[in-house]
Amino acid sequence: MMTLRQIRHFIAVAETGSISAAAQAVFISQSTLTAAIQQLEEEIGVSLFNRHAKGMSLTHQGHQFLRQAHLILATVDNAKRSLQQCTDQIIGTLTIGVSSLVAGYYLANLLTRFQRAYPNVSLRVMEDERPYIEHLLLNGEIDVGVLILSNLEDRHALQTEVLTHSPQRLWLPARHPLLERDDIALADVAAEPLIELNVDEMDRNAQRIWAEAGLRPSISLRSASTEAVRSLVAAGLGVAIQPDMTYRPWSLEGDIIEARSVVDLTRTLDVGLAWRRGSARPPLVDPFLTTAREQHARKHSV
Repeated sequence: MMTLRQIRHFIAVAETGSISAAAQAVFISQSTLTAAIQQLEEEIGVSLFNRHAKGMSLTHQGHQFLRQAHLILATVDNAKRSLQQCTDQIIGTLTIGVSSLVAGYYLANLLTRFQRAYPNVSLRVMEDERPYIEHLLLNGEIDVGVLILSNLEDRHALQTEVLTHSPQRLWLPARHPLLERDDIALADVAAEPLIELNVDEMDRNAQRIWAEAGLRPSISLRSASTEAVRSLVAAGLGVAIQPDMTYRPWSLEGDIIEARSVVDLTRTLDVGLAWRRGSARPPLVDPFLTTAREQHARKHSV
């Protein structure tokens, strides 16, 4: 498939008359540029250049394609400017409520993308626990919430959209005996000292997991800090069940943390957006939803 990059590379070679000069102009290697031109010629099925000792000159078809190439880039640039002008005209303040665990692991990229697309929109972010964020949404004091949707209480009054189904896995220190198992079950985890995260209602999430399994875990430590849980697991003081969105394979001290699936743990941690149902939603919520959906689609297309 023809790409804009190939078209830009073609124009560079056409204007400079040589691969070496064009490579310097577009800051890529000569071999990469040569391959790009060859792929473009194969794609459109004609020779665009005559190769000779002094460099490269356009064929008749090459001259025709050069005119079209400039038109293609001009059209793309015009479309970009049109969209930018469109978003530049959107102004106002968007008030976002976010729960603490989501704020640390999901919010920054979303706000950055939104601010780039809508530079004239001011953002107000309120971080609090899920019940209070839900209360503010229902009262119309905030426009949209970014939070763990698994624990929402008043679902009839709120409209929601899940952006991430984060699987939950078992965190273990290096060389833990369970790492030798082909399959790990919740019953195996229940026999281990368990470190529980109790921020953002993660303790409620854990209670549901164990209640559904009919098991009683051996909880040795509770912490409101994900980093503390990470360090405690890495130090060999217990194991933990945590969502993948918070996983990192090392602690602050540089110790290794392994993550393994649990065969009978299928419950995910659902992160997404919530806004008040029924009445017309604030106008800035729609572009925020669009940005969030684009971020979700981009992650899943990589």
